[in-house]
Amino acid sequence: MSVDEKTQLAIALHYDREKKGGAPVVVAKGKGAIGAKIVELAKAHDIPIEENEVLAGALSKVELGEEIPPDLYKAVAEVLVFVLRLSGRIR
Repeated sequence: MSVDEKTQLAIALHYDREKKGGAPVVVAKGKGAIGAKIVELAKAHDIPIEENEVLAGALSKVELGEEIPPDLYKAVAEVLVFVLRLSGRIR
């Protein structure tokens, strides 16, 4: 998940490692009260949160259910590594 704390813009991504060739998909996004609710739900379910205003802004332009565009792969990959490290799946 990527969050811009100033405007409470939150973007939730889902990545299915089993799906060959698939990129992460935007599964939720919102600003203000909706963004705050997304963050609240993520925290309640122990989903790691990455605060990144620039990435959140770029991901907010992706439609729900759509894969992220190739130009965001590197930035999102860095977030995924962060999440995997926090969860203990990689070192």
